[in-house]
Amino acid sequence: MNPQALIIDDEPDILELLTMTLSGMSIDCVTAENISQAEQALTQHNFDLCLTDMRLPDGNGLDFVKMLQKERPDLPVAVITAHGNMDLAVQALKLGAFDFVSKPLKIRVLRDLVATALKLSPSPDDKPRIKERRSRDQLLGETEVIRTLRGKISKLARSQAPVYISGESGTGKELVARLIHNLGARAEGAFVPINCGAIPNELVESEFFGHKKGAFTGAITDKVGLFEAAQGGTLFLDEVADLPLMMQVKLLRAIQEKAIRPVGGNEELNIDVRILSATHKDLTASVQQGTFREDLFYRLNVIELDVPPLRERSSDIPLLAKNILTKLAVKNGQEGIELSLDALESLQQYSFPGNVRELENIIERALTWAENDVISTEDLMLPEAQVSSIKTDERIDASLSLDNDISLSINSSNTHASIKTGLESRLEEQERQLIMQALEATRWNKTAAAKNLGITFRALRYKLKKLNLE
Repeated sequence: MNPQALIIDDEPDILELLTMTLSGMSIDCVTAENISQAEQALTQHNFDLCLTDMRLPDGNGLDFVKMLQKERPDLPVAVITAHGNMDLAVQALKLGAFDFVSKPLKIRVLRDLVATALKLSPSPDDKPRIKERRSRDQLLGETEVIRTLRGKISKLARSQAPVYISGESGTGKELVARLIHNLGARAEGAFVPINCGAIPNELVESEFFGHKKGAFTGAITDKVGLFEAAQGGTLFLDEVADLPLMMQVKLLRAIQEKAIRPVGGNEELNIDVRILSATHKDLTASVQQGTFREDLFYRLNVIELDVPPLRERSSDIPLLAKNILTKLAVKNGQEGIELSLDALESLQQYSFPGNVRELENIIERALTWAENDVISTEDLMLPEAQVSSIKTDERIDASLSLDNDISLSINSSNTHASIKTGLESRLEEQERQLIMQALEATRWNKTAAAKNLGITFRALRYKLKKLNLE
């Protein structure tokens, strides 16, 4: 049985074009010229897709979208907007429309939209519990905030609306973006992440849109850009606040027109890409400061999804810590090692300014230095406890003590990040010095050096690799 689509428009030419295009895709179409006819059709058919104009003789397309979202949330509805009227399209996306298409209609864009929408239509083969389990297995936690986040991710996966993912560094914004992609209709397409702050300004346009051979010095071959690489999938713009203003203008146009032009190219390429973006910065403040375009902000921030910091879900820390430990232990051949109850309690009491990423680093370091199969609180070497011991332990060697500038930063109330960075760097240097001393004292007999250091040979081997001392 062919899929069925409801098409609503009061222009006969548009209705005919849409019907011909969808019929060519083996989709049966029911047409309506106004909202009343559409509501009647909804009572008589079980549709897989709905396309509606925004301006109808007896009502507003936005109101119709709102009604469908309430009464038929599983029915993907796309809106048809006048050229350049992006504000209405954004409003429709916020109300629950899964996508939009602008007049004059581009057949290729329309077909891509319809194909994606049909993947979202409910069918007997749908297994929402499996999707929920996939989400739970990847985004661990049972606190209310994380349950709510998983629910929002599942809902956003059914949309094509741009999503702005906010949150502190290390909270897992890219993981959230991947879940939105993997649970949605684009799961079979590519997920292309890019750190916008890591691209040199002079290369950013070429990276995004690609270039033609000879477009500039050094362009010796054609290059496929990130948008083309993500065709049919998702493009994740991490640290989007770092994009130069020049590129912000071109990105805005690409989103609105759903088309790009490679550097040095003469023809535009239609693109079918969902945009997800993230940054740890305050984008609203960036707009106010003039470093980020307001119009682009509203296009990217159609829906905002906030990822909570780890300190707001401290009861999830034992689950996360055990999961991280298991994965690292398997990777390093150290199965059977576990965290003590005191260590788990200490982790729950720590504030984790670096969030989940910092937890991973702490567990990895503890796994390296643990002397037996149980990781203790001392093995964790939590920064706050380490700062305290450094300030009170008179036995520590002067060559390994912290510099005055680090000590001063500890006394400053607004430099927590610099304390953490400086301390971790110093700890790594201490480890390097101690290991080198032990190796030199044993003439690079690793077994003897490990014994003198009070760690296992396996732990020493891992640390040598990590510190590039092999």
